[in-house]
Amino acid sequence: MKIIKNTLIGLLLWVILSSGTAPALQLALLKYNGGGDWYANPTALPNLVNFCNKNLGMNLSQNIATVEVGSKEIFNYPWLHLTGHGNVLFSAQDASNLRAYLISGGFLHISDNYGLNNFIRPQMKKVFPELEFVELPFSHPIYHQRFPFNNGLPKIHEHDGKRPQGFGLIYEGRLVCFYDYECDLGDGWENAEIHNDSEQKRLQALQMGANILSFVFTTNGNSKTP
Repeated sequence: MKIIKNTLIGLLLWVILSSGTAPALQLALLKYNGGGDWYANPTALPNLVNFCNKNLGMNLSQNIATVEVGSKEIFNYPWLHLTGHGNVLFSAQDASNLRAYLISGGFLHISDNYGLNNFIRPQMKKVFPELEFVELPFSHPIYHQRFPFNNGLPKIHEHDGKRPQGFGLIYEGRLVCFYDYECDLGDGWENAEIHNDSEQKRLQALQMGANILSFVFTTNGNSKTP
């Protein structure tokens, strides 16, 4: 596995893996203020971890952490996941902390669980006032890891009849945040009985989630602006 060493977290991963004592990496769910249901999809991340460990040979902990946006604890996790349906509110300290985390090598995945878009965009603008979300082209490496998605994100749940879109925030040539919109990957990762999705849809969602993690842990240090 190729680990990029030009970021703080990339260096940490390289040291751990090169030491021969690699402990399981732990993912984290991001808790935010504002009243939105940050805790949505409780079975999603455990299922994604199991899929990645089984199909990609990853060593991810099955214990998913929960961390607050403004906590220094976020620096303990290389990958943060944010989801929900409603209001999101970052304080100035939250935004500053999240910016420092992302600049230092961390990664944020945002999954719109329907209704998140109008709330998350202005909050991420607090984090990176100088950046805009850009739609990633279908040729972007995030769509072409172990599982090829030649047409971009799969459509897991129908919301407003719009096509699924994958947006990114790119800081100094590195993708620091990936935002799936009108797609609902997180719902697709949940237990089969929760949303009654077809096995094909669930598999597509898990495969795309695996691609995101694979991209972050192996190639993201070399990603360039599309």
